[in-house]
Amino acid sequence: MVKARIGASLLALTLVITTSMNTRPALAASAAEINRDVDAVLGKLYADVPDARALSEKAAGVLIFPNVVKAGFLLGAQYGDGALRRQGRTVAYYNTVAASYGLQAGVQTFGYVLFFMTEPALEYLNKSDGFELGVGPSIVVLDAGKAKTMTTTTMQNAIYAFIFDQRGLMAGMGLQGSKISRIDR
Repeated sequence: MVKARIGASLLALTLVITTSMNTRPALAASAAEINRDVDAVLGKLYADVPDARALSEKAAGVLIFPNVVKAGFLLGAQYGDGALRRQGRTVAYYNTVAASYGLQAGVQTFGYVLFFMTEPALEYLNKSDGFELGVGPSIVVLDAGKAKTMTTTTMQNAIYAFIFDQRGLMAGMGLQGSKISRIDR
């Protein structure tokens, strides 16, 4: 009986959060919509974390997922569309998907940016049949504090990530297990 009440409460909370979030669905975005959202989040990221702009200028490519939706109740899933930019121009479109199982409940939206610092790391993204985070080149997740301590000599990793604009309530945040695949738009 107690488990049923907890489950019902979590379901009700999930529904409240889902209906109160002011964000468009991440599914099936057009190229124009993806580019518009990418421009907006990059502008905000660079304004909030100026070191991210410096990082992008040194990167071989920047993969931006402006709006990823994650939801779950024991079983979880996430999805989002994004764009790969080289020298400030979109060269390809990608999606990110993940599934999970475990003690989790809620709905959350967030965005993330991956800075591919080397050509081999970028080639791995382009040649893989679905780039899996946590497999392949190492990824360092940065926050504003870590970004400020980076110099050209301390930047030794192939890929750096910023997670931003988290909204909603979801236990268990991470990029591990996400699969990134190229899509046609």
